[in-house]
Amino acid sequence: MIKRASLLACVGVLALAGAAVAQAPTDRKALEAQFDASVSSQDQMDWMKQMSSAPNHVGSPHDKANADFILSKFKEWGWDAHIETFQVLYPTPISTTVEMVSPEKITLGGQEPPVPGDDTSAAAITKDALPPYVAFQGDGDVTADLVYVNYGMPDDYKALARRGVDVRGKIVIARYGVGWRGLKPKLAQDHGAVGTIIYSDPADDGYGEGDVYPKGGARPDFGVQRGSVADMTTYPGDPLTPGIGATAGAKRLSRAQAQTILKIPVLPMSYGDASKLLAKLGGPLAPEPFRGGLPLAYHLGGDNGVQVHLAVKSDWSLKPVYDVIAKLPGSQYPDQWVLRGNHHDGWVFGASDPLSGNVAMLSEAKALGALWKSGWRPQRTIVFASWDAEEPMLLGSTEWAEAHADELQKRAVLYINTDGNGRGFLYAQGSHDFQHLVNGVAADVKDPETGASAAERMRAAIRVGAYDKTGRDDAATLAAAEKGGDVPIGALGSGSDYSAYLQHLGLPALNIGFGGEDESGGVYHSIYDSYHHFTTFDDPGLKYGAALSKVVGRLVLRVADSDTPPQRFGDFADTVGTYLDEVKKLADGRREADRKREKLLKDDAFRLASDPLKPVGPAAVEADTPHVELAALEDAVDRLKKAAAAYDSAYADKGGKLTPAARVKLNGQLRDIDQLLLDDRGLPGRTWYKHMIYAPGRFTGYGAKTLPGVREAIEERRFDDANVYAGRIAKVLDAYSARLDAARVTVMGR
Repeated sequence: MIKRASLLACVGVLALAGAAVAQAPTDRKALEAQFDASVSSQDQMDWMKQMSSAPNHVGSPHDKANADFILSKFKEWGWDAHIETFQVLYPTPISTTVEMVSPEKITLGGQEPPVPGDDTSAAAITKDALPPYVAFQGDGDVTADLVYVNYGMPDDYKALARRGVDVRGKIVIARYGVGWRGLKPKLAQDHGAVGTIIYSDPADDGYGEGDVYPKGGARPDFGVQRGSVADMTTYPGDPLTPGIGATAGAKRLSRAQAQTILKIPVLPMSYGDASKLLAKLGGPLAPEPFRGGLPLAYHLGGDNGVQVHLAVKSDWSLKPVYDVIAKLPGSQYPDQWVLRGNHHDGWVFGASDPLSGNVAMLSEAKALGALWKSGWRPQRTIVFASWDAEEPMLLGSTEWAEAHADELQKRAVLYINTDGNGRGFLYAQGSHDFQHLVNGVAADVKDPETGASAAERMRAAIRVGAYDKTGRDDAATLAAAEKGGDVPIGALGSGSDYSAYLQHLGLPALNIGFGGEDESGGVYHSIYDSYHHFTTFDDPGLKYGAALSKVVGRLVLRVADSDTPPQRFGDFADTVGTYLDEVKKLADGRREADRKREKLLKDDAFRLASDPLKPVGPAAVEADTPHVELAALEDAVDRLKKAAAAYDSAYADKGGKLTPAARVKLNGQLRDIDQLLLDDRGLPGRTWYKHMIYAPGRFTGYGAKTLPGVREAIEERRFDDANVYAGRIAKVLDAYSARLDAARVTVMGR
């Protein structure tokens, strides 16, 4: 599901943790070299070709066949494996209609056509694929005037209001990008629209990015992005069973009670079809930020313009979900688990998303199985999971997490996730107490095209401005790269299978991949996300697939075989301090902007600056931003930094000399320390999300919001909430600091 839009947001600080490992360094290197010898790009190509040979959506025959295939491979390689089944609500289309009815009648939509050279795009194969569709929209049949709302984000609606454009009773058309897909129809619904069309503008992933498929990898004018529009920022997983596993006998909400299902019909569209609508729109000329890459003047539409008929009818039945779960038992700490997952369902063929990550995981499983057969035994139990039903809304992983919540919170040490993989630079997001570990691994894995380490190539790309496609490498990242040191990892929002483990259960998590030089974004969630596209434009020969296996394999091995999991808490403390600085700057900046807006309104500047022939109204009057009560949070961050530094120093000095009893005690103190960052009351309006440091943004979805209870409250002018959550964050940080203090005492033997 996750789309790698900006790699800078996904980077990771790479460094060694201070924990001793079970093997001496030379033994570890030998073990990892033995692991590498079992990783084969050819294996990955063969598996991908087989698994992407037919439509692979939830409930399809090939989805079940792939689960059975994955299960058979785990068993072949010596794992204890089984399929765990859940029953989830998953709507599939019975009929879809989208047409312009005035000023002329044009039928739009339909399945994407075949392209030369891509065998799976043939009609004989795609006849069993889902047509362009978005899951968890609200069925309906509406005819109304059309309004263009740019990306359909909150600021876009403010811009429309200033131009006198109202979407009540209208169908809106929004382009993909900026915010998560599901926010667009949700915001349209909240503003009174009766339907939504979402299209891919060529400026974002079509010819504005490069040659279109099949000449290049970018989206052709007939390519359509499918997806889910469930309200993920309220809760992911099965809409009918929030908080509990969707087992056969689970108590379910009615569809009408499910908060995450939308109320209005929604369909996705190609930019070829969208251009036929947008070219006919009248009304005010769209402001410059609304203008995409189509060769036409973008207008906003409204009354007496283009009228559209939109209708969707779905089969709202329960569908089976097949999670493949495999284990290698630990020899010393069998009740401590290292979890690693990737999903196997796709919107159609899913070669890039998700199979490029899934076949990398299979290589890891094969290599670990070979080590097992050679006599190696991990100290901790290793659990691999190939999730089903991620694409509709993280269904398989969330239901498994909710069904096994107690067990996971007692046993899990770390969850490592991948999704789609590509060619280019290593990126990492996740829990910052593990960012040092990721750095150490990146320094030890070679980039397959340059021969440099993944860490060296990443730092070089940052230094020359090639790492982040937008060219907005931040100062801290650049400074770290220039010093040849650690590069800060990004925070996790949502959009892939780590969400339930990190943000609901409080387990530390990492999300890993390569990207930046592939072209998978151009076929994201379309029928052209195929084996041909992937092996031509994204990762020819799956060289980076093998590199991903070597990175994640080392992460699994080093955590599974460490005497104490390799965490460095100073990185987490420093990162939280950075987040607090950002929040303070946000509040200061909002107060300054409020003062400027108030003066502009007082001086009638908006009216005087507006073109009388194309009037734009003044900015809306909003409440001034007060000073948020951050003193307790500032004190808590200071205590955290002190506690983390003291623990890290103590462990570096004495961590390798602990008695067996002290080691057991220390591991018990640290195994669930990240769970102390949860508040069972959750975030405002979305209690499923309990983590006080990381959450998906209410208006970003995939993108993370850090210290979300305070940050989003300031952004949304819920200032009472900001004060409340500053105190709640301080409380969880103090509990975390106290645990570190206790762990330091254990290390010091006092």
